[in-house]
Amino acid sequence: MVENWRALAGRAPGAVCGAVVKADAYGLGAAEIGRALSRAGCGVFFVATPAEGAVLRHALAAATAEILVFDGDVEDDAARYDRHRLTPVLGTLEALARWSRHARAQGGRRAALMLDTGMSRLGLGEPDVATVASEPDRLAGIELAFVMSHLACADSPHHPLNAGQKAAFDAMRARLPAAPASFANSAGILLGPEFHYDLLRPGAALYGLSVVSGRANPMRRAVRLRARILQTRIVDSESPVGYGADRLIAAGSTLATIAMGYADGLPRALGDRGSGRIGGTPVPLVGRVSMDLATLDVTGIEPGLIRPGCVVDLIDDEHDADALAAEAGTIGYEILARIGRRVRRIHRFGADG
Repeated sequence: MVENWRALAGRAPGAVCGAVVKADAYGLGAAEIGRALSRAGCGVFFVATPAEGAVLRHALAAATAEILVFDGDVEDDAARYDRHRLTPVLGTLEALARWSRHARAQGGRRAALMLDTGMSRLGLGEPDVATVASEPDRLAGIELAFVMSHLACADSPHHPLNAGQKAAFDAMRARLPAAPASFANSAGILLGPEFHYDLLRPGAALYGLSVVSGRANPMRRAVRLRARILQTRIVDSESPVGYGADRLIAAGSTLATIAMGYADGLPRALGDRGSGRIGGTPVPLVGRVSMDLATLDVTGIEPGLIRPGCVVDLIDDEHDADALAAEAGTIGYEILARIGRRVRRIHRFGADG
């Protein structure tokens, strides 16, 4: 994790490298990961909600770390931003007006502005930027921490929207007061220096996920997901497995049922499609994934490796989150973010994270 952060920071030595730890650091534990990154020198963090920001602030030892909240509409929440020293990312004129009123009342506050440069999601559009440019009092009381936007297609390096968004970003920034700029998410960092600006915002790449289509993943794998075997059995005759009885297993097959199901984040779509690994050997998931359990065909695996209490690797260096996601027809981001709270998280941070 920390090694990936350092590697990404090294691609843009003139920029600050922050870290996106929203959704509990993509399901992996924002408090623990935030502390490790803070120790490594990360001083800027991004979360999705003020509640996430409060948890992270409590966890961080570095009092000077800046925590920015993507969902920065402060209606009825300004006191929480103050209490936990959170910086809102403002994307509407209404949110800007609310924070300006609060900032003026409190003697000044920081905020970032999100610009919509072509994703049609969050952010001030061109007409909004024109309004702010012609009515500078809308920023009264606000110190601009950053002006930022978000790339829609950075995972496809040759997509024309990348250059189009950059041009729009530069044009919109030019109409606003000077402030540091942030544009590059994980994939945006890999697009090259022209996208780096002043602050990098890596998220998925920190956690070892592949972020650019059709290219080898340069990031270090950072996650292992294991499930404990509850029971094994050798079926005496051709038998159905799991709910629906829509998968038959040949006589003489050995099955292992693990303590993990869709309540733990294992996608139901992995039924008869997913796989794990035991001692480095792939084993297919058979039958449906149920709420708490899933079953694998472990025929041919050494008996000592499939006793109750032994483990199956569902994510490891050879079968990573992206591989498991491909089997489920989704993306690695979703696999990690869905890992449930019943799954025990063990964090190991060496000298390089």
